[in-house]
Amino acid sequence: MTAPPATCVIKAQATKDGDVDTAAEPAARVLRAGGLVAFPTETVYGLGADATNAEAVARLYEAKGRPSFNPLIAHVIDAAAARALAHFDQAAERLAEAFWPGPLTLVLPRRADCPVAELATAGLDTIAVRVPSHPVARAILAAVGRPLVAPSANRSGHVSPTTAQHVLADLRGRIELIVDGGQTPMGLESTIVACLDAAMLLRPGALPRTQLERVVPLSEPTPAAGSTAHNDQAPVAPGQLASHYAPRARLRLNAQNIQAGEALLAFGPLAAEDADRAALVLNLSARGDLIEAAANLFSHLRALDAAGAATIAVMSVPHAGLGEAINDRLARAAAPRA
Repeated sequence: MTAPPATCVIKAQATKDGDVDTAAEPAARVLRAGGLVAFPTETVYGLGADATNAEAVARLYEAKGRPSFNPLIAHVIDAAAARALAHFDQAAERLAEAFWPGPLTLVLPRRADCPVAELATAGLDTIAVRVPSHPVARAILAAVGRPLVAPSANRSGHVSPTTAQHVLADLRGRIELIVDGGQTPMGLESTIVACLDAAMLLRPGALPRTQLERVVPLSEPTPAAGSTAHNDQAPVAPGQLASHYAPRARLRLNAQNIQAGEALLAFGPLAAEDADRAALVLNLSARGDLIEAAANLFSHLRALDAAGAATIAVMSVPHAGLGEAINDRLARAAAPRA
C-alpha cells in the first residue's frame, strides 16, 4: 500500500526582478513528476495536476473524492496554448480576447490531437479551458510548460478554498504541495460559457453575465446543460452537480427570521434582534456590496460550519450581477446530499 504524501506548504514570493515567483519551479518539479500541487488563482485555490498525465489526473480525482464523470478545466498560459487544445469559433475568440487572462472558462470542441488525458474531459468530445490571471498561477504554468487541470483544492462537494489554510484542512496528507499566496481576490469560481452551436452560460461565476453579454449574445441553456438544471448524471462542465460547495450544516436560504441556535450568514444591514438570536453571525457584506460578498462567501461558510451549528440561516442576496453566481452556489450548498 502506497504511503500518503507528506503535504508541504511553501510561501509564494516574487524574485528580485519581480517577474517569476520563487515557488514556481518547486511546484513545477512536483507537477512534472505526476504530483499534486494546490495554488492560488484569482478565483479560488486550484488543485493542479499535469493534464497530459492520466495517472496524475486519476490521483487528483482520488484526492478530491471527485466523481470521474465530472470534467475538469485545463488551465493554460495564453490563448495560443488554448487553441492547441480546442477549436475556437468567432464567439469564443471574442470572449477570449475580452476576458483572458481572467475568470472565464470556455467549453469548446476538443481537437483530435489534444494532449489532455481523456480522463480529464470525462470522455467528452469537448474540453473546458481557462487562462488565469493570478501571478502565482501564471508563474507555475510558465514553469511547468504543460496544461494543468486545476479544480478547486478541496474535497469534492465541500466549500471551495480561498486560503492555503482551507486547502490544508481538506487535503493534508492527500497532496504533495500547497503554494500559499494569501487569500484569493475574487473568492468565487470562474464563469463557464460553452461555445458550441451558440454561446451559452453553463455556470455563473466571478465574471457577471452582463459583462459577457456586452461581447456576445448568450442563448438560454437547455435543461440538460444549464447551470440551473442541476445535472448529476453527466455534467458537461465542472460545478454542475446539484449538491456542491456543501458545508456539514444544513443551509436555510432566504431566511426572514432567525431561530434560536442557528448560525447566520447575513447580507446587508442586520437587525439587532437577529444578531442577538443567532449563535454566530458573519456578514457577507454589511454595506450590501456583491463583490465583497462573493469574495467572502466560501470563507464565511467554512467559518460558520466550523463553529458547529446544525443550521445556517442565510439572508436573501439580490440576484443581479454577481448575485446570480452567489445564489447558484448557495442553492447547491443547500441541496439534498446524495
